[in-house]
Amino acid sequence: MEKYKDKLYELTGRHQPILNKIPSRHTRKNPLMWFDEEKGYNRELRYATNQKSPFVDEQVGPATLGHIAFRNGKLHVEGKQQNLIKFLEKHPLNGKLFREHNKVEIAEDELDYLEFKVESMKYAKEMEIDQAEAILRVEIGSEVSKMTTKEIRRDLIVMAERNPKLFLSLVQDDNIMLRNIGIKATEAGILELTQDQRTFKWKSNGRKLFEVPHEEHPYSALAAWFKTDEGMAAFKTIEKRLN
Repeated sequence: MEKYKDKLYELTGRHQPILNKIPSRHTRKNPLMWFDEEKGYNRELRYATNQKSPFVDEQVGPATLGHIAFRNGKLHVEGKQQNLIKFLEKHPLNGKLFREHNKVEIAEDELDYLEFKVESMKYAKEMEIDQAEAILRVEIGSEVSKMTTKEIRRDLIVMAERNPKLFLSLVQDDNIMLRNIGIKATEAGILELTQDQRTFKWKSNGRKLFEVPHEEHPYSALAAWFKTDEGMAAFKTIEKRLN
């Protein structure tokens, strides 16, 4: 008689809720279909505790629907529960929401994440303070203008540690420094943004500087405009006044 081994499944996210249930039957909201390459068509899945097969077309008689719940991110399945193991193997969320526990794969994933985090924190530690301020402004807004250099550096490193993916994406954003200049110019009273968020003006004389395109974020649009010939001239003037 074949001896079946117990299996451990775990949620893939880093935040593990106390209880997380996954769909055990096919519905319009949660379709559970598996494409059978040998038969050439999709087959409906259903976990029924009184059935041997996870396929509805192979189940016989009334089905007793089973419930599947991960507790603290884990699901332990006894080897004798072959119907549940087969169902989980073919579940559309396998590899997305959950996966079978594999020490080697987990170690590789964790190593990649740690290396990613170390790289982010290294950038945060060595970055010029102007760029650090620009990136941190995305996270905390205008409060960054009231912070000391050491406070900015500290919070940037914390940000890089907690969310390295977001941090590195901001590092690679070409417009982030330009957007920061626009915000600082407004805070310093060099520029003025109208209440409808559609027009930038020179604060000193009220003359219109730039009209924000419809449905665009004002400071993102301003940053893109700074790259144009007309915008570059205005940018140089603003930069001189800020310095």
